[in-house]
Amino acid sequence: MPSLKSPRKGSLQFWPRKRASKFLPRVNWSAVSGKSKGLTGFICYKAGMKTAYAQDNTPASMTKDKKITIPVTILECPPTKIFSIRFYKDSKVAKDVLVENLEKELKRKVKLPKTKENKLGAIKTEDYDDVKVIIYSIVKKTGLKKVPDLSEMDVVGANIDDKMVWIKENLNKEISALDIFEQGQSVDMRGLTKGKGLVGPMKRFGLKLKQHKSEKGRRRPGNVGPWHPARVTFRVPMAGQLGMFTRVIYNNKIIDMGKITDENKDKFKNIKNYGNVKTDYIILRGSVQGPAKRQLLITSTIRESKKQAKKKFDLLEIR
Repeated sequence: MPSLKSPRKGSLQFWPRKRASKFLPRVNWSAVSGKSKGLTGFICYKAGMKTAYAQDNTPASMTKDKKITIPVTILECPPTKIFSIRFYKDSKVAKDVLVENLEKELKRKVKLPKTKENKLGAIKTEDYDDVKVIIYSIVKKTGLKKVPDLSEMDVVGANIDDKMVWIKENLNKEISALDIFEQGQSVDMRGLTKGKGLVGPMKRFGLKLKQHKSEKGRRRPGNVGPWHPARVTFRVPMAGQLGMFTRVIYNNKIIDMGKITDENKDKFKNIKNYGNVKTDYIILRGSVQGPAKRQLLITSTIRESKKQAKKKFDLLEIR
């Protein structure tokens, strides 16, 4: 009889499987393409999902030129402001310049210095290799909460001087997501998944149920290890934390975006577990990670596919 073989259960690519330390993840901005305008990313909040009706334009499709339904996710993108300008030298932070006239709600998030030094105009850009900005969302405009979320973002530019031109133009100004991204663009979503809490090895690693007459339970591994070495290795699937993991969803298509005004204030109203969308919004095809109200990072693509770059349908309505 041949020996039974099976691939291991649960990827070791994501290890350890424990809760992330913060909601907004760290991003390797050197790998993110600068196909957006100004910033390479933005802070948004997941509102919920809807059904969109569209006309299929995909070549050689069975539903070509017909009306189809697609799932979409609504993201609310309140305006952001620059919190500080961070200069890098040899891939390390060399200087951090704080912006004046910050929102008072930031005091609950970070400890602000009483005296501000290091004026931006006196800094020589030739002394540094790169510059990035820390932005914060003006989330109080959404009604979700008051305390902003902060995240470091890269600036689109060929060199540090080009980046500084955009930074100086947008100091103490509200930056809109509509000025960063455009309709039809592919983006990546970065953030935390839903938290599941303590779960067993079946749900956590996808093990196969044991035979119904098995000893000591069906929903567990058959063997946790040999006598020697007399220990349980970390590769054995065991019960533990599931969810609240940092994940990236690649190549999400922006099918619509806009701004909530007095004329269309009821466009996205009474969304389950969220409420009303009150500021700028972006609608993506498909689903993204996290529950309603989860803060997410929407960034330029890191590996855009050629198929996603094509326009496959015309949006008709959203219900």
